Amino acid sequence: MTDAAALPGQPRGTVTSGAATARAVNVLAPNASAMTLDGTNTWLVSEPDSELAVVIDPGPLDESHLRAVIATAERAGKRVALTLLTHGHPDHAEGAGRFAELTGTEVRALDPALRLGDEGLAAGNVIRTGGLELRVVATPGHTSDSLCFHLPADGAVLTGDTILGRGTTVVAHPDGRLGDYLDSLRRLRSLTVDDGVHTVLPGHGPVLEDAQGAVEYYLAHRAHRLAQVETAVEKGLVTPEAVVAAVYADVDRSLWPAATWSVQAQLEYLRDHGLIPGGPE
Repeated sequence: MTDAAALPGQPRGTVTSGAATARAVNVLAPNASAMTLDGTNTWLVSEPDSELAVVIDPGPLDESHLRAVIATAERAGKRVALTLLTHGHPDHAEGAGRFAELTGTEVRALDPALRLGDEGLAAGNVIRTGGLELRVVATPGHTSDSLCFHLPADGAVLTGDTILGRGTTVVAHPDGRLGDYLDSLRRLRSLTVDDGVHTVLPGHGPVLEDAQGAVEYYLAHRAHRLAQVETAVEKGLVTPEAVVAAVYADVDRSLWPAATWSVQAQLEYLRDHGLIPGGPE
């Protein structure tokens, strides 16, 4: 068995519902899979002495899960006052409409198509609900609409799919772009260096105790994969599928379709930077 403290980001081990920090409680959705790991982490965030709570990523359209989120809030003497989305993938956002019906809340997101109510989200927004402060951080790359939420009082950042609690995330080409994703990782690294962020509350997988270590691992992993893809192209592999078979040979084949998205994003990045043929002249 590997000591969790030796793994990237120092994960907390088993993923369960319950308190993760003084202000953040996880309600784990029952949608575990190869892509969603243990399931979607729906985050209930509030000041300890406040009656109001914010929910981040209600998760899939699963009535029992949505009601479990509300029940968790009620057991703590709280009312859900606002719903936020990190991005629009169904495992995070499909249940948002029904959750809004159950709670009477607005749904705020970067993508206007996902919003319910008059307000959206944008980089630099500061959300204050019941004394809670959340700062919106633009982190495109996994998807074009990906956001993270900085929770300063807990030294934490809620990362959606930008950083996972286990493994690495996919750059969902063509909507996701690798250059954007690398910039987003650097933006998160600055939070760990300059703003005291030490904990990652991810959209899937366990809480990470070493936020800076997680970001550095992600950046190193992306650099390594880029080098592997560049080498594969130099050897004459021209299709994303062929590159995946060579570069991701040690990865479960059920994940190869998702790996193909990342490879397409990597190939685009390498072409755009003139590192392989086919880029701008």
